[in-house]
Amino acid sequence: MTGNEHGHDRTERPGDDRTDRADGAAHVSTGTSIETGDSSVAIPELVIISGMSGAGRSTAAKCLEDLGWFVVDNLPPALIPTMVELGARSQGNVARIAVVVDVRGRRFFDNLRESLADLEAKGVTRRIVFLESSDDALVRRFESVRRPHPLQGDGRIVDGIAAERDLLRELRGDADLVIDTSSLNVHELRAKMDAQFAGDEEPELRATVMSFGFKYGLPVDADLVVDCRFLPNPHWVPELRPFTGLNEEVSAYVFDQPGAKEFLNQYTELLQLVAAGYRREGKRYVTIAVGCTGGKHRSVAMSEKLAARLATEGIETVLVHRDMGRE
Repeated sequence: MTGNEHGHDRTERPGDDRTDRADGAAHVSTGTSIETGDSSVAIPELVIISGMSGAGRSTAAKCLEDLGWFVVDNLPPALIPTMVELGARSQGNVARIAVVVDVRGRRFFDNLRESLADLEAKGVTRRIVFLESSDDALVRRFESVRRPHPLQGDGRIVDGIAAERDLLRELRGDADLVIDTSSLNVHELRAKMDAQFAGDEEPELRATVMSFGFKYGLPVDADLVVDCRFLPNPHWVPELRPFTGLNEEVSAYVFDQPGAKEFLNQYTELLQLVAAGYRREGKRYVTIAVGCTGGKHRSVAMSEKLAARLATEGIETVLVHRDMGRE
């Protein structure tokens, strides 16, 4: 069953939140098991999708639906354990469940933490995907569909956004994966979801290495941020200025500078230590942001090398150059 919360074309933007549901899935679960009656049955994989209204929750849910997940939109959090139990009794017909939780169900929202604790006590592995976006992007999206924010009441859209951020702050902190959709279109958001959830086997840890420019702002979905501005800027070398960190001459210039190779080696070792801790804590995703002034030269070259190093360490890595080409 599918619907449209804002009544607009689903391909326009990540912020077009809709009601999307799947009719079922037929995948073999790789999760834990639970005793029900006389036999042990597989517990479905569970993903909880939440985040800011207008940030693309329904697009993310639709992507999982297309990957074969059973998607339930706006399910009261108190019913999530019941949904998982029903999936466990489905004899493998509902092996992957995605639940969209948002402020439309705010009267039930206080029950979410209790439900998550219940799931943990039953040994259910759950992941939380949080869709984030900047205030400016959210305001533009709500204005484009001419709909009020669910929490704005008699105030302005920005008042509703502020109230929602406050409501979701704790959940965002608990999220396993945060995706910032401020500058993403629907296709780019779907690509990010596919990168994280497509495939028959779930890797131990997935990393996104993102180059960025400090002058364009910090990536809001970064778990770790490093600064390459301690290295000389190729921008001030006339013959290198037109190129990017993808160019071999620029990369060679960056890594010929004192401290560049040492930084790469030692930061890679540090990430190995962090990755081991993430695995022990059950964290599956990490976003590593590598910054320089404009996100064109130093951060791009360093990100390329760092992503290659992580891949050799067995960490599945996605490489993103957020600001390259903006100048």
